[in-house]
Amino acid sequence: MSRILVVDDESSIRLLYSHELADEGHEVVTSANAAEAVEKLKKDDFDLILLDIKLKNESGLDLLQRIVKERHNLPVILCTAYSCYKDDFSAWLADGYVVKSSDLTELKHEIRRVLEKKGTRNTKKGR
Repeated sequence: MSRILVVDDESSIRLLYSHELADEGHEVVTSANAAEAVEKLKKDDFDLILLDIKLKNESGLDLLQRIVKERHNLPVILCTAYSCYKDDFSAWLADGYVVKSSDLTELKHEIRRVLEKKGTRNTKKGR
């Protein structure tokens, strides 16, 4: 079982991802903003982060840079309603990129791909 942190400011998305990914056998933890996500990352280990780019008053791309700097082995998939960010160099730091849809087939496929590529190794800081 993989532990996934979902960072999205929309409660409906957090709920949808939680239910759908739990049905796939993942343990899902959610955060509504970057500060909450950072606190959870300090306390717990995760195998993958699903990160929205546009968070209320925050940039998911800024959080992505911080994650890559501090926890470089922790894979991140950007999940956004905007396909235009694929051309943003900051977005290239992510291991995957999915445009949000009510059909989660592509997201689930990307999660499997990234987890298989990276393995579900422990990504705790300092390891």
